[in-house]
Amino acid sequence: MVFSCIPFVFFFLPLCLLLYYAVPFSWKNGTLLFFSLLFYAWGEPLYILLMLFSTLLDYTNGRLMERFGTTGPRRAFFLCCSVCINLSILAFFKYAGFAVSSVNGILGTQFAAPQIHLPVGISFYTFQTMSYIIDLYRGRIKAERSYISYLTYVSMFPQLVAGPIVRFSDIQARLHSREITFAAFEQGLLRFMMGLFKKVLIANQAGALWEEIRVLGVGETSVATAWLGALSFTLQLYFDFSAYSDMAIGMGKMLGFDYNENFRYPLAAVSVTDFWRRWHISLSTWFRDYVYIPLGGNRKGIPRHLFNIALVWFLTGLWHGASWNFVLWGVYYGVLLILEKYIWGKALEKAPRPFRHIYTFLIVVFGFVIFAITDAGELRNYIGLLFSCGASGWFDTRFLWYLDNYGPVLLLACVLACPVYPWICQKAATLSRGKSRLLSAFAAIAVLLLFVLSTAYMVSDTYNPFLYFRF
Repeated sequence: MVFSCIPFVFFFLPLCLLLYYAVPFSWKNGTLLFFSLLFYAWGEPLYILLMLFSTLLDYTNGRLMERFGTTGPRRAFFLCCSVCINLSILAFFKYAGFAVSSVNGILGTQFAAPQIHLPVGISFYTFQTMSYIIDLYRGRIKAERSYISYLTYVSMFPQLVAGPIVRFSDIQARLHSREITFAAFEQGLLRFMMGLFKKVLIANQAGALWEEIRVLGVGETSVATAWLGALSFTLQLYFDFSAYSDMAIGMGKMLGFDYNENFRYPLAAVSVTDFWRRWHISLSTWFRDYVYIPLGGNRKGIPRHLFNIALVWFLTGLWHGASWNFVLWGVYYGVLLILEKYIWGKALEKAPRPFRHIYTFLIVVFGFVIFAITDAGELRNYIGLLFSCGASGWFDTRFLWYLDNYGPVLLLACVLACPVYPWICQKAATLSRGKSRLLSAFAAIAVLLLFVLSTAYMVSDTYNPFLYFRF
Protein backbone atom coordinates (compact mmCIF):
# COMPACT_ATOMS: atom_id res chain seq x y z
CA MET A 1 0.00 0.00 0.00
CA VAL A 2 1.29 3.44 -0.91
CA PHE A 3 0.17 6.78 0.51
CA SER A 4 -1.00 7.99 -2.91
CA CYS A 5 -3.64 5.35 -3.52
CA ILE A 6 -7.40 5.34 -3.01
CA PRO A 7 -7.51 2.60 -0.32
CA PHE A 8 -5.01 4.47 1.86
CA VAL A 9 -6.40 7.99 1.44
CA PHE A 10 -10.09 7.16 1.74
CA PHE A 11 -10.16 4.07 3.96
CA PHE A 12 -7.01 3.20 5.88
CA LEU A 13 -5.98 6.68 7.07
CA PRO A 14 -9.47 7.95 8.03
CA LEU A 15 -10.24 4.74 9.95
CA CYS A 16 -6.89 4.87 11.73
CA LEU A 17 -7.34 8.51 12.74
CA LEU A 18 -10.94 7.96 13.84
CA LEU A 19 -10.05 5.11 16.19
CA TYR A 20 -6.83 6.78 17.31
CA TYR A 21 -8.66 9.92 18.42
CA ALA A 22 -11.49 7.93 20.00
CA VAL A 23 -9.46 5.78 22.38
CA PRO A 24 -7.93 7.07 25.65
CA PHE A 25 -4.24 7.97 25.65
CA SER A 26 -3.21 4.69 27.30
CA TRP A 27 -4.48 2.87 24.21
CA LYS A 28 -3.12 5.22 21.56
CA ASN A 29 0.28 3.53 21.13
CA GLY A 30 -1.42 0.15 20.87
CA THR A 31 -3.88 1.47 18.28
CA LEU A 32 -1.09 3.06 16.27
CA LEU A 33 0.95 -0.14 16.50
CA PHE A 34 -1.99 -2.22 15.26
CA PHE A 35 -2.50 -0.02 12.19
CA SER A 36 1.24 0.17 11.53
CA LEU A 37 1.58 -3.63 11.50
CA LEU A 38 -1.54 -3.87 9.34
CA PHE A 39 -0.02 -1.34 6.93
CA TYR A 40 3.22 -3.33 6.69
CA ALA A 41 1.39 -6.65 6.40
CA TRP A 42 -0.53 -5.31 3.40
CA GLY A 43 2.51 -5.96 1.25
CA GLU A 44 4.95 -7.83 3.53
CA PRO A 45 3.01 -10.21 5.86
CA LEU A 46 5.88 -12.66 6.36
CA TYR A 47 8.57 -10.04 6.94
CA ILE A 48 6.71 -8.63 9.93
CA LEU A 49 8.45 -11.44 11.82
CA LEU A 50 11.82 -10.09 10.71
CA MET A 51 10.98 -6.61 11.98
CA LEU A 52 9.67 -8.05 15.26
CA PHE A 53 12.92 -9.96 15.70
CA SER A 54 15.05 -6.91 15.03
CA THR A 55 13.10 -4.73 17.45
CA LEU A 56 13.04 -7.41 20.16
CA LEU A 57 16.80 -7.85 19.80
CA ASP A 58 17.54 -4.16 20.29
CA TYR A 59 14.95 -3.72 23.02
CA THR A 60 16.40 -6.64 24.99
CA ASN A 61 20.01 -5.58 24.51
CA GLY A 62 19.05 -2.06 25.51
CA ARG A 63 17.51 -3.22 28.77
CA LEU A 64 20.51 -5.44 29.50
CA MET A 65 22.89 -2.60 28.68
CA GLU A 66 21.13 -0.34 31.16
CA ARG A 67 21.08 -3.06 33.80
CA PHE A 68 24.87 -3.49 33.76
CA GLY A 69 25.67 0.17 34.39
CA THR A 70 27.18 2.98 32.35
CA THR A 71 30.57 1.43 31.56
CA GLY A 72 32.21 -1.95 31.12
CA PRO A 73 32.76 -4.65 28.52
CA ARG A 74 29.25 -6.04 28.87
CA ARG A 75 27.72 -2.85 27.48
CA ALA A 76 30.11 -3.03 24.52
CA PHE A 77 29.14 -6.67 24.00
CA PHE A 78 25.42 -5.85 23.86
CA LEU A 79 26.12 -3.00 21.45
CA CYS A 80 28.21 -5.21 19.14
CA CYS A 81 25.60 -7.94 19.32
CA SER A 82 22.82 -5.63 18.14
CA VAL A 83 24.85 -3.82 15.48
CA CYS A 84 26.40 -6.97 14.02
CA ILE A 85 23.13 -8.90 13.86
CA ASN A 86 21.22 -5.98 12.35
CA LEU A 87 23.90 -5.38 9.72
CA SER A 88 24.08 -9.11 8.98
CA ILE A 89 20.32 -9.26 8.38
CA LEU A 90 20.50 -6.20 6.13
CA ALA A 91 23.50 -7.60 4.26
CA PHE A 92 21.86 -10.97 3.70
CA PHE A 93 18.56 -9.69 2.36
CA LYS A 94 19.92 -6.74 0.41
CA TYR A 95 23.38 -7.73 -0.76
CA ALA A 96 23.68 -11.53 -0.88
CA GLY A 97 22.64 -11.81 -4.52
CA PHE A 98 24.76 -8.80 -5.48
CA ALA A 99 27.82 -10.26 -3.74
CA VAL A 100 27.50 -13.62 -5.51
CA SER A 101 26.94 -11.97 -8.90
CA SER A 102 29.98 -9.74 -8.37
CA VAL A 103 32.18 -12.70 -7.46
CA ASN A 104 30.97 -14.55 -10.56
CA GLY A 105 31.74 -11.53 -12.72
CA ILE A 106 35.23 -11.03 -11.27
CA LEU A 107 36.39 -14.64 -10.98
CA GLY A 108 34.40 -16.18 -13.82
CA THR A 109 32.66 -18.60 -11.46
CA GLN A 110 29.06 -19.76 -11.81
CA PHE A 111 27.71 -19.78 -8.28
CA ALA A 112 23.92 -19.59 -8.17
CA ALA A 113 22.90 -16.13 -6.93
CA PRO A 114 20.17 -16.40 -4.28
CA GLN A 115 16.85 -14.89 -5.30
CA ILE A 116 15.84 -13.09 -2.11
CA HIS A 117 12.92 -10.67 -1.96
CA LEU A 118 14.00 -7.43 -0.29
CA PRO A 119 11.77 -6.56 2.69
CA VAL A 120 10.25 -3.13 2.17
CA GLY A 121 11.80 -0.46 4.38
CA ILE A 122 14.50 -2.68 5.87
CA SER A 123 17.23 -0.09 5.24
CA PHE A 124 15.25 2.58 7.05
CA TYR A 125 14.08 0.69 10.12
CA THR A 126 17.48 -1.02 10.52
CA PHE A 127 19.15 2.39 10.76
CA GLN A 128 16.50 3.48 13.26
CA THR A 129 17.09 0.51 15.56
CA MET A 130 20.85 0.93 15.27
CA SER A 131 20.64 4.62 16.20
CA TYR A 132 18.66 3.64 19.31
CA ILE A 133 21.21 1.13 20.60
CA ILE A 134 24.21 3.35 19.73
CA ASP A 135 22.69 6.41 21.43
CA LEU A 136 21.89 4.26 24.44
CA TYR A 137 25.48 3.03 24.60
CA ARG A 138 26.72 6.62 24.44
CA GLY A 139 24.45 7.58 27.30
CA ARG A 140 22.39 10.05 25.27
CA ILE A 141 19.05 8.37 25.94
CA LYS A 142 17.46 6.09 28.52
CA ALA A 143 16.44 2.56 27.64
CA GLU A 144 12.77 2.24 26.73
CA ARG A 145 11.01 0.08 29.30
CA SER A 146 7.89 -0.68 27.26
CA TYR A 147 8.40 -2.98 24.30
CA ILE A 148 5.06 -1.83 22.86
CA SER A 149 6.27 1.78 22.87
CA TYR A 150 9.59 0.81 21.30
CA LEU A 151 7.92 -1.31 18.63
CA THR A 152 5.52 1.56 17.95
CA TYR A 153 8.50 3.87 17.40
CA VAL A 154 10.12 1.54 14.86
CA SER A 155 6.97 0.44 13.03
CA MET A 156 5.08 3.76 12.89
CA PHE A 157 3.51 3.59 9.43
CA PRO A 158 4.06 7.23 8.34
CA GLN A 159 7.84 6.74 8.22
CA LEU A 160 8.23 2.95 8.30
CA VAL A 161 9.00 2.07 4.69
CA ALA A 162 10.75 5.16 3.27
CA GLY A 163 11.75 7.44 6.11
CA PRO A 164 12.61 9.99 7.18
CA ILE A 165 14.95 8.11 9.54
CA VAL A 166 13.53 9.11 12.92
CA ARG A 167 15.79 8.81 15.95
CA PHE A 168 14.41 7.57 19.23
CA SER A 169 15.74 10.64 21.05
CA ASP A 170 13.53 12.86 18.87
CA ILE A 171 10.23 11.24 19.88
CA GLN A 172 10.92 9.35 23.12
CA ALA A 173 9.05 11.86 25.26
CA ARG A 174 6.09 11.97 22.88
CA LEU A 175 5.70 8.21 23.01
CA HIS A 176 4.60 8.64 26.62
CA SER A 177 3.01 12.08 26.62
CA ARG A 178 1.75 14.03 23.63
CA GLU A 179 -0.90 16.62 22.97
CA ILE A 180 -3.06 16.37 19.88
CA THR A 181 -4.51 19.74 18.93
CA PHE A 182 -6.75 20.92 16.15
CA ALA A 183 -4.04 23.35 15.01
CA ALA A 184 -1.52 20.51 14.68
CA PHE A 185 -4.10 18.39 12.85
CA GLU A 186 -4.80 21.24 10.44
CA GLN A 187 -1.09 21.77 9.77
CA GLY A 188 -0.56 18.06 9.31
CA LEU A 189 -3.51 17.68 6.95
CA LEU A 190 -2.29 20.58 4.80
CA ARG A 191 1.23 19.10 4.70
CA PHE A 192 -0.19 15.70 3.72
CA MET A 193 -2.30 17.26 0.96
CA MET A 194 0.69 19.16 -0.43
CA GLY A 195 2.71 15.95 -0.46
CA LEU A 196 -0.10 14.10 -2.23
CA PHE A 197 -0.27 16.86 -4.85
CA LYS A 198 3.52 16.77 -5.40
CA LYS A 199 3.49 12.99 -5.73
CA VAL A 200 0.48 12.47 -7.99
CA LEU A 201 0.48 15.59 -10.16
CA ILE A 202 4.23 16.20 -10.53
CA ALA A 203 6.38 13.18 -9.63
CA ASN A 204 4.26 10.66 -11.50
CA GLN A 205 4.07 12.83 -14.63
CA ALA A 206 7.81 13.49 -14.65
CA GLY A 207 8.38 9.77 -14.09
CA ALA A 208 6.18 8.86 -17.04
CA LEU A 209 8.31 11.08 -19.28
CA TRP A 210 11.52 9.49 -17.99
CA GLU A 211 10.17 6.01 -18.71
CA GLU A 212 9.26 7.04 -22.27
CA ILE A 213 12.71 8.51 -22.98
CA ARG A 214 14.69 5.75 -21.30
CA VAL A 215 13.32 2.99 -23.53
CA LEU A 216 14.27 4.83 -26.74
CA GLY A 217 17.19 3.38 -28.62
CA VAL A 218 20.49 5.20 -29.10
CA GLY A 219 19.53 6.03 -32.67
CA GLU A 220 16.21 7.60 -31.62
CA THR A 221 17.45 9.90 -28.86
CA SER A 222 18.92 13.33 -29.49
CA VAL A 223 21.23 15.07 -27.02
CA ALA A 224 18.43 17.43 -25.97
CA THR A 225 16.03 14.52 -25.43
CA ALA A 226 18.62 12.67 -23.33
CA TRP A 227 19.13 15.72 -21.10
CA LEU A 228 15.36 16.17 -20.87
CA GLY A 229 15.12 12.58 -19.65
CA ALA A 230 17.81 13.19 -17.05
CA LEU A 231 15.97 16.30 -15.86
CA SER A 232 12.65 14.46 -15.69
CA PHE A 233 14.12 11.67 -13.54
CA THR A 234 15.74 14.22 -11.23
CA LEU A 235 12.40 15.96 -10.77
CA GLN A 236 10.59 12.65 -10.36
CA LEU A 237 12.96 11.46 -7.65
CA TYR A 238 12.92 14.77 -5.77
CA PHE A 239 9.16 15.23 -5.84
CA ASP A 240 8.53 11.53 -5.20
CA PHE A 241 10.72 11.32 -2.11
CA SER A 242 10.07 14.80 -0.76
CA ALA A 243 6.33 14.17 -1.23
CA TYR A 244 6.61 10.98 0.81
CA SER A 245 8.46 12.93 3.51
CA ASP A 246 5.80 15.66 3.42
CA MET A 247 3.03 13.11 3.87
CA ALA A 248 4.95 11.33 6.64
CA ILE A 249 5.59 14.60 8.49
CA GLY A 250 1.96 15.63 8.00
CA MET A 251 0.59 12.35 9.35
CA GLY A 252 3.05 12.56 12.23
CA LYS A 253 1.58 15.93 13.19
CA MET A 254 -1.94 14.50 13.00
CA LEU A 255 -0.82 11.74 15.38
CA GLY A 256 0.94 14.11 17.78
CA PHE A 257 4.56 13.63 16.65
CA ASP A 258 7.02 16.11 15.16
CA TYR A 259 9.38 14.57 12.60
CA ASN A 260 12.40 16.53 11.45
CA GLU A 261 12.50 17.98 7.95
CA ASN A 262 14.09 15.69 5.36
CA PHE A 263 14.42 18.15 2.45
CA ARG A 264 15.13 21.88 2.25
CA TYR A 265 14.87 22.70 -1.46
CA PRO A 266 18.02 20.80 -2.47
CA LEU A 267 17.69 21.60 -6.17
CA ALA A 268 18.23 25.27 -5.26
CA ALA A 269 21.63 24.48 -3.70
CA VAL A 270 24.75 26.50 -4.61
CA SER A 271 27.33 23.72 -4.17
CA VAL A 272 27.50 19.96 -3.82
CA THR A 273 28.20 20.42 -0.11
CA ASP A 274 25.12 22.61 0.17
CA PHE A 275 23.07 20.05 -1.77
CA TRP A 276 23.86 17.34 0.77
CA ARG A 277 22.87 19.61 3.62
CA ARG A 278 19.46 19.84 1.99
CA TRP A 279 18.82 16.39 0.42
CA HIS A 280 17.68 13.38 2.49
CA ILE A 281 18.84 15.15 5.64
CA SER A 282 18.02 12.28 7.98
CA LEU A 283 20.33 9.92 6.06
CA SER A 284 23.15 12.46 5.70
CA THR A 285 23.11 13.27 9.41
CA TRP A 286 22.91 9.56 10.28
CA PHE A 287 26.14 8.81 8.40
CA ARG A 288 27.71 11.94 9.83
CA ASP A 289 26.90 11.09 13.46
CA TYR A 290 27.38 7.31 13.40
CA VAL A 291 30.16 6.83 10.83
CA TYR A 292 31.99 10.00 9.81
CA ILE A 293 32.51 11.60 13.26
CA PRO A 294 33.42 8.31 15.03
CA LEU A 295 36.05 7.74 12.31
CA GLY A 296 37.60 11.08 13.25
CA GLY A 297 35.90 13.40 10.78
CA ASN A 298 38.36 16.08 9.69
CA ARG A 299 40.29 16.13 12.97
CA LYS A 300 43.10 13.69 12.13
CA GLY A 301 44.85 15.25 9.18
CA ILE A 302 44.18 15.43 5.46
CA PRO A 303 44.96 11.79 4.51
CA ARG A 304 42.62 10.46 7.19
CA HIS A 305 39.98 13.04 6.25
CA LEU A 306 40.11 11.92 2.63
CA PHE A 307 39.75 8.30 3.69
CA ASN A 308 36.78 9.13 5.94
CA ILE A 309 34.96 10.97 3.16
CA ALA A 310 35.67 8.17 0.67
CA LEU A 311 34.42 5.47 3.05
CA VAL A 312 31.27 7.34 4.06
CA TRP A 313 30.27 7.98 0.46
CA PHE A 314 31.07 4.44 -0.61
CA LEU A 315 28.71 3.26 2.15
CA THR A 316 26.12 5.90 1.25
CA GLY A 317 26.05 4.69 -2.33
CA LEU A 318 25.91 1.05 -1.29
CA TRP A 319 23.08 1.77 1.17
CA HIS A 320 20.89 2.91 -1.70
CA GLY A 321 21.02 -0.39 -3.53
CA ALA A 322 22.79 -3.62 -4.34
CA SER A 323 24.22 -2.53 -7.67
CA TRP A 324 27.52 -1.06 -8.82
CA ASN A 325 25.85 2.04 -10.23
CA PHE A 326 24.91 3.07 -6.67
CA VAL A 327 28.49 2.55 -5.54
CA LEU A 328 29.66 4.64 -8.50
CA TRP A 329 27.11 7.30 -7.58
CA GLY A 330 28.45 7.42 -4.03
CA VAL A 331 32.07 7.62 -5.24
CA TYR A 332 31.05 10.37 -7.69
CA TYR A 333 29.79 12.53 -4.83
CA GLY A 334 32.70 11.63 -2.56
CA VAL A 335 35.16 12.86 -5.19
CA LEU A 336 33.20 16.05 -5.80
CA LEU A 337 32.99 16.84 -2.09
CA ILE A 338 36.75 16.33 -1.74
CA LEU A 339 37.38 18.60 -4.72
CA GLU A 340 35.12 21.29 -3.29
CA LYS A 341 36.81 20.99 0.09
CA TYR A 342 40.43 21.10 -1.08
CA ILE A 343 40.58 22.38 -4.69
CA TRP A 344 37.94 24.79 -5.94
CA GLY A 345 35.61 25.37 -2.97
CA LYS A 346 36.93 28.85 -2.11
CA ALA A 347 36.83 29.95 -5.75
CA LEU A 348 33.27 28.63 -6.03
CA GLU A 349 32.18 30.73 -3.04
CA LYS A 350 33.38 33.86 -4.83
CA ALA A 351 31.65 33.00 -8.11
CA PRO A 352 28.35 34.70 -9.08
CA ARG A 353 25.37 33.01 -7.46
CA PRO A 354 23.66 32.08 -10.79
CA PHE A 355 26.82 30.25 -11.86
CA ARG A 356 26.88 28.34 -8.57
CA HIS A 357 23.24 27.28 -9.03
CA ILE A 358 23.85 26.09 -12.60
CA TYR A 359 27.07 24.29 -11.61
CA THR A 360 25.33 22.39 -8.82
CA PHE A 361 22.19 21.64 -10.79
CA LEU A 362 24.09 20.11 -13.72
CA ILE A 363 26.17 17.98 -11.35
CA VAL A 364 23.03 16.74 -9.60
CA VAL A 365 21.13 15.99 -12.82
CA PHE A 366 24.07 14.04 -14.27
CA GLY A 367 24.55 12.23 -10.96
CA PHE A 368 20.97 11.00 -10.98
CA VAL A 369 21.53 9.40 -14.38
CA ILE A 370 24.13 7.22 -12.66
CA PHE A 371 21.62 6.61 -9.87
CA ALA A 372 18.75 5.71 -12.20
CA ILE A 373 20.31 3.11 -14.51
CA THR A 374 21.54 -0.12 -12.95
CA ASP A 375 22.66 -1.85 -16.15
CA ALA A 376 26.28 -0.93 -16.96
CA GLY A 377 25.85 -1.09 -20.73
CA GLU A 378 22.69 1.00 -20.71
CA LEU A 379 24.32 3.52 -18.38
CA ARG A 380 27.36 3.83 -20.64
CA ASN A 381 25.17 4.38 -23.69
CA TYR A 382 23.02 6.99 -21.97
CA ILE A 383 26.03 8.96 -20.72
CA GLY A 384 27.37 8.82 -24.25
CA LEU A 385 24.12 10.38 -25.50
CA LEU A 386 24.46 13.25 -23.01
CA PHE A 387 27.88 14.26 -24.28
CA SER A 388 27.95 13.37 -27.97
CA CYS A 389 25.87 14.12 -31.03
CA GLY A 390 24.35 10.79 -31.99
CA ALA A 391 22.32 9.69 -34.98
CA SER A 392 19.40 11.95 -33.99
CA GLY A 393 21.58 15.05 -33.64
CA TRP A 394 21.35 17.76 -31.03
CA PHE A 395 17.59 18.29 -31.36
CA ASP A 396 14.77 16.35 -32.96
CA THR A 397 11.00 16.54 -33.37
CA ARG A 398 10.53 14.04 -30.54
CA PHE A 399 12.14 16.52 -28.13
CA LEU A 400 9.70 19.23 -29.23
CA TRP A 401 6.79 16.81 -28.82
CA TYR A 402 7.86 16.01 -25.28
CA LEU A 403 8.16 19.70 -24.48
CA ASP A 404 4.69 20.33 -25.86
CA ASN A 405 3.13 17.52 -23.78
CA TYR A 406 5.17 17.67 -20.57
CA GLY A 407 6.55 21.21 -20.63
CA PRO A 408 3.96 22.76 -18.26
CA VAL A 409 4.47 20.02 -15.65
CA LEU A 410 8.27 20.27 -15.86
CA LEU A 411 8.13 24.08 -15.64
CA LEU A 412 5.85 23.90 -12.59
CA ALA A 413 8.17 21.32 -11.04
CA CYS A 414 11.23 23.53 -11.58
CA VAL A 415 9.43 26.49 -10.00
CA LEU A 416 8.24 24.51 -6.97
CA ALA A 417 11.72 23.01 -6.54
CA CYS A 418 12.80 26.53 -5.58
CA PRO A 419 11.70 28.11 -2.26
CA VAL A 420 8.70 29.81 -3.89
CA TYR A 421 6.03 28.36 -1.58
CA PRO A 422 7.58 29.77 1.65
CA TRP A 423 7.88 33.14 -0.07
CA ILE A 424 4.19 33.04 -1.04
CA CYS A 425 3.22 32.09 2.52
CA GLN A 426 5.28 34.95 3.89
CA LYS A 427 3.72 37.47 1.50
CA ALA A 428 0.24 36.12 2.25
CA ALA A 429 0.85 36.54 5.98
CA THR A 430 1.91 40.15 5.36
CA LEU A 431 -1.14 40.90 3.25
CA SER A 432 -3.57 39.04 5.47
CA ARG A 433 -3.95 41.77 8.06
CA GLY A 434 -7.65 42.31 8.26
CA LYS A 435 -8.27 39.79 5.47
CA SER A 436 -7.40 36.53 7.21
CA ARG A 437 -10.81 34.95 6.68
CA LEU A 438 -10.80 35.72 2.98
CA LEU A 439 -7.30 34.32 2.49
CA SER A 440 -8.09 31.25 4.60
CA ALA A 441 -11.17 30.58 2.48
CA PHE A 442 -9.14 31.01 -0.71
CA ALA A 443 -6.44 28.64 0.58
CA ALA A 444 -9.05 26.06 1.61
CA ILE A 445 -10.64 26.18 -1.85
CA ALA A 446 -7.23 25.84 -3.55
CA VAL A 447 -6.29 22.82 -1.39
CA LEU A 448 -9.68 21.22 -2.03
CA LEU A 449 -9.30 21.64 -5.79
CA LEU A 450 -5.81 20.15 -5.69
CA PHE A 451 -7.14 17.22 -3.66
CA VAL A 452 -9.97 16.60 -6.14
CA LEU A 453 -7.51 16.76 -9.03
CA SER A 454 -5.09 14.42 -7.25
CA THR A 455 -7.93 11.99 -6.56
CA ALA A 456 -8.91 12.02 -10.24
CA TYR A 457 -5.34 11.15 -11.18
CA MET A 458 -5.17 8.38 -8.56
CA VAL A 459 -8.30 6.84 -10.02
CA SER A 460 -7.17 7.02 -13.65
CA ASP A 461 -3.36 6.73 -13.53
CA THR A 462 -1.77 3.28 -13.28
CA TYR A 463 1.79 4.65 -12.94
CA ASN A 464 2.15 5.30 -9.20
CA PRO A 465 5.46 4.04 -7.76
CA PHE A 466 7.31 5.27 -4.70
CA LEU A 467 10.95 5.04 -5.81
CA TYR A 468 12.49 4.80 -2.33
CA PHE A 469 10.38 1.76 -1.41
CA ARG A 470 13.05 -0.37 -3.10
CA PHE A 471 15.79 0.90 -0.80
